[in-house]
Amino acid sequence: MSKRCIDPAKAREIAERYPAGDGTGLIHALQDVQAAFGYVPCEAVEVLCEHLGVPISKAFSATTFYKAFSLTPKGDVVIRICTGTACHIRGAQTLVDEIRAVLSIEPGETTEDMKFTLETVNCVGACAMAPVVSLNGEYHGGVQPGAATRMIRGEE
Repeated sequence: MSKRCIDPAKAREIAERYPAGDGTGLIHALQDVQAAFGYVPCEAVEVLCEHLGVPISKAFSATTFYKAFSLTPKGDVVIRICTGTACHIRGAQTLVDEIRAVLSIEPGETTEDMKFTLETVNCVGACAMAPVVSLNGEYHGGVQPGAATRMIRGEE
């Protein structure tokens, strides 16, 4: 997977939104970093920790504990397929298999060109719409085989 470079000035700008030496803003600062870069780059963690006076181990502890954080870059389009009970019963695995085959990646991976990331999630709370596929947070319900491929190609 190709590495994305980050703008260290942007990381400093985010860090400076929070009081220096006050580690209470760590989680919020990490959320801001994730929003700015699409993931939490190590370089940004170093900048945050230095500014906030927090050990790097504490920041990495938080980023690995909370599933909302990612330490690896995501693709431009993050595809999340719900595999909860209702979605599973209505064919979610077929959708996972279809996208795996089309993109040649496994769940949790990103394509070499950084265009797509495939993830499976346990439940999105939209069981009545099962099976559910999310593209960058936009939910699509009742997705049938073939439709998922058309969605990622921009045909639907």
